[in-house]
Amino acid sequence: MALLSDMTEAPAQRSAASRCTSACGLLYLAAGLSMLAWPGQAQVMLGERPFVGDEAALVRVIGMLLAVAGWFQIFGGRTGGRQFVAATVLDRLILVPLVLVPTALAGVFPKMMLVFAVLDPVLM
Repeated sequence: MALLSDMTEAPAQRSAASRCTSACGLLYLAAGLSMLAWPGQAQVMLGERPFVGDEAALVRVIGMLLAVAGWFQIFGGRTGGRQFVAATVLDRLILVPLVLVPTALAGVFPKMMLVFAVLDPVLM
């Protein structure tokens, strides 16, 4: 099938940055899938407050978004494209902290948001 062969194709030589991008994508995919399957891990692992209302569903949405981002990073890193890797660096250094730190300061899952705000730039 052409789609599967296209997805598994990778250049013979990939830079360390491309390999790192794919590896980070695996971590994001795994973290996202675990949040999707078990939204309560935010309370168990990070000590977040109990959910009020429909917050478990929102954590599942965050997990799905994180899994999709991981999926794209896996395959973006596999392309060996320098533009993709550069775009993820800017995203990790600027966008993620710019959004997640104020969200944490507003009291929305502060521990979880700060963990992602710190880990994302560090994993570069």
